[in-house]
Amino acid sequence: MIDVFVEHELTLWFEDDVPSRMFYAGRRWRVSDVPTRLRDSVWATDPRAERGFYGWRFQGTDNVGESMVFDVYPTEEGWSVFHCYA
Repeated sequence: MIDVFVEHELTLWFEDDVPSRMFYAGRRWRVSDVPTRLRDSVWATDPRAERGFYGWRFQGTDNVGESMVFDVYPTEEGWSVFHCYA
C-alpha cells in the first residue's frame, strides 16, 4: 500500500449528496464503489446524522482503469484529499 501526501487541486461532484466523480492530480476519476461516510465513531451509523461526519472514503477509477482509494474531507476552501491508497 502506498500513502500519498502531495497536495493537488480537487474538484468533487455529487449525485444525491454522495460523491460520484472527481478531478484530482490531473486525472478524472469516477467513483467505482459505494462511498463510505467517515465519522468520529464506528458506532455512528445513522446516515442522516451529520454529527461526527468528517468526510468520505471511496474507490476512484481513472480513464485507463487504474483504481485508488481516497479519503476526502471538506475544508473552508472546498474539498481536500486526506489519504490516497494504491
